[in-house]
Amino acid sequence: MEFTIFTEPQQGFSYDDQLAFALAAERTGFDAFFRSDHYMRMGGGDPLPGPTDAWTTLAGLARETTAIRLGTLVSSATHRHPAVLAIQVAQVDAMSGGRVEFGLGTGWFEQEHRALGIPFPAQRFGPLEEQLAIVTGYWKTPVGETFSFAGEHYTLEEAPALPKPVQERMPVIVGGTGAKRTPRVAAQYATEYNLGFQPEDVIAERFAAVRAACERAGRDPQTLKLSVALPTLAGANEAELARRAAASGRTIEDWRGGRDIVGTPEQIAEKVARLRDLGAERVHFQLIDLRDVEHVEFLGTEVLPLLR
Repeated sequence: MEFTIFTEPQQGFSYDDQLAFALAAERTGFDAFFRSDHYMRMGGGDPLPGPTDAWTTLAGLARETTAIRLGTLVSSATHRHPAVLAIQVAQVDAMSGGRVEFGLGTGWFEQEHRALGIPFPAQRFGPLEEQLAIVTGYWKTPVGETFSFAGEHYTLEEAPALPKPVQERMPVIVGGTGAKRTPRVAAQYATEYNLGFQPEDVIAERFAAVRAACERAGRDPQTLKLSVALPTLAGANEAELARRAAASGRTIEDWRGGRDIVGTPEQIAEKVARLRDLGAERVHFQLIDLRDVEHVEFLGTEVLPLLR
């Protein structure tokens, strides 16, 4: 199994906060550092220091880390033109020496789009599919040839299709809770299917759906990595858990509602074992407070050894 740190920097954290988190994750043995792709805080609270751009941040981290993989969970298809996105991701992959993972989803935060003047289409799945076709097609086009695309939402005419990623095949993560279209698109384009913020019965259902979608597409389901992303609260004892719960803006009772990953190292190991039994090959630990670097270090030193 693989284990990553997943963050939400739009909730009030700087590039330096993210760098400290990524370095701690790298130092303590996590496989990857992921961040969300949002430009506005969700809910109340202090808005400072303001948002950071996902791919600008990852470009910086690419030069300041050496081994940990870096990616978005997931980029919003509404935020960028797909040809520009293909160039950005390939460039960051080169800057990292081939450590980037590309996650893409439909985008959902309508208030954020209205605030920033970003178009929020009523039907967002069509643009997502076309973006996946364009970005992956752009990267696969042989050097010296051009890439063209004519769709309902995007048109490209003889694009140079450069630069190429360093990796021979860029990891592509498709995330979402849809029961039909998302599994189909994941089976067609993704190397990883990610399901976020769901209880175990829903995880089992969606994993079964994506395996079935692979079979319908003539793809071996074993070639598609299955992962979950869940809010995580770890501590050595009840007092530590309560302190971190309060810092997250939730009570410890809220955290223990049954969906999240919460508890001592032994309790977290039990939860991860159940996720593994459901088919999860990767767990993205979502940590809310990016100023609590000790949370990463605790997970890395006290929890990861039990999971490996």
